[in-house]
Amino acid sequence: MTISLTIYGIKNCDTVKKALKFLSSKSLPHEFIDFRENLISEDLYKTMEQGVGLEMLINKRSSTYRSLTDDEKQNIGYELVSKYPTLIKRPVLIQNGDVMVGFSEKQYSELLL
Repeated sequence: MTISLTIYGIKNCDTVKKALKFLSSKSLPHEFIDFRENLISEDLYKTMEQGVGLEMLINKRSSTYRSLTDDEKQNIGYELVSKYPTLIKRPVLIQNGDVMVGFSEKQYSELLL
């Protein structure tokens, strides 16, 4: 069975770099998609949101989030995320429909190895 492993993020993000380094060090085949260069689809956004919930998916510590109006903060959805992709916490790992946000070597090991 082929494992479908995709990691979404921004290539210059340190946490994304750690996750990619971990995957490479374990020889785990994966695809990396920079969502700043390749906007995610609305369906993929819904998969991410349904997989981990909006609270976990949105990076509330980011300067992008802090610069939003109160109304925007209350109404985060695909339209806003497609306009400001850095609102999404990084990295987002999707394997066979399972979604994980952020990087933890322990969690990646438990999920992937």
